Amino acid sequence: MKKYLLIAFLAVFSVQAMAQREPSPKKCSISAGFLQGGGGLVGADFEYLFSNHFSVQAGVGFTSFGAGVNYHFKPFINSSMISLMYWHQGIGNTYTQSVIGPVYTFRAPKVFQFQIGIGGRVGKGPALNPDYASAPVMLLYSIGVYFPL
Repeated sequence: MKKYLLIAFLAVFSVQAMAQREPSPKKCSISAGFLQGGGGLVGADFEYLFSNHFSVQAGVGFTSFGAGVNYHFKPFINSSMISLMYWHQGIGNTYTQSVIGPVYTFRAPKVFQFQIGIGGRVGKGPALNPDYASAPVMLLYSIGVYFPL
């Protein structure tokens, strides 16, 4: 009888110990949404967390692409962050502009994210509206979902 009690105790203890172990942290995420992937109408970004707080990301959108270097406030891929972003909007005759600037990204614990920041134009294209050509800075923003991998 003592043998069965010992086995039962060890089984319960080992299950409890495994339940308290933290899951392995995720190092990658994919985000998609409105003005993601370099500021295209719709796009997606892939992000890789290469240290506790720093990550890099690159993405493509409908006639756009972009990249960024990110600092996460917590050492997790699903935490909010600040970024230095590059957005290239348009390709060929539809090229509007290239923008670089700091962005704050809010990430909810699961799924939802949005970005807001300010950027300076570093390139102009043939599709740039003349009414906006003289603006020295512009608002950068996007909204979407993200999925840690």
